[in-house]
Amino acid sequence: MRFTGSGDGLPSLSVVVPVHNEAQNIELLVDQIAGALKDREPFEAIFVNDGSTDDTHAKLLHLAGTRPWLRQLKHASSCGQSAAIRSGVRAARAPIVVTLDGDGQNDPAFIPQLVDTLIAAGPRVGLAQGQRSKRRGAFKQFQSRVANGVRSAVLRDGTRDTGCGLKAFRRDVYLALPYFDALHRFTPALVRREGYEILYIDVLDRPRVHGKSHYGMWGRLWIGIVDLFGVFWLIRRRRRVPEVTEVQADAR
Repeated sequence: MRFTGSGDGLPSLSVVVPVHNEAQNIELLVDQIAGALKDREPFEAIFVNDGSTDDTHAKLLHLAGTRPWLRQLKHASSCGQSAAIRSGVRAARAPIVVTLDGDGQNDPAFIPQLVDTLIAAGPRVGLAQGQRSKRRGAFKQFQSRVANGVRSAVLRDGTRDTGCGLKAFRRDVYLALPYFDALHRFTPALVRREGYEILYIDVLDRPRVHGKSHYGMWGRLWIGIVDLFGVFWLIRRRRRVPEVTEVQADAR
């Protein structure tokens, strides 16, 4: 099933891309998003400029001049990836949102498959999660195995690769999740907490073309441990997901 237009001129799909000092990667990524969605109904791509100090702002401003579907949001200072994603989702005009990382390692070619899988599954599924079939580089593979192994053992969320930036979800489901600064790493566990199912799509991990990663292993590890047990507490506190129906008065 392919997504279709809303009929009111609004986009049916919003693509949210957090970027921080990724000026060299932006143009290629914008073109690849356009190529992946060229046969689809109207969409928008929201690049959230998270306090960049390079030419990210100028590059996005130039590209938006010939691409009416391209939007730029700016944070006055860097607030982190989760904050950037949340700003983008809150500004999104479509009911379905896709996220991907701004470094070009997530391939936009997988966007249609993620969205179609989510829509075809119906409202019981809140998230279509990409999972990288193989990380680039031995050290990254080691990082992923450690982080995902620990998380899976504690949260039992059934997700092999929660750190993959390629995700498709229902906007209202995402905005109902409890927010904190590492939400993007724990989205599957918290979507399950709200009573929704998750589907998984294997995607490819591409090499970074320009620049270098903004994340270090040890700093992220210690912060991640604190966040992990915070999420564990949130899940344990959720005893039952209410099933809500509205009772209509009899029309007479």
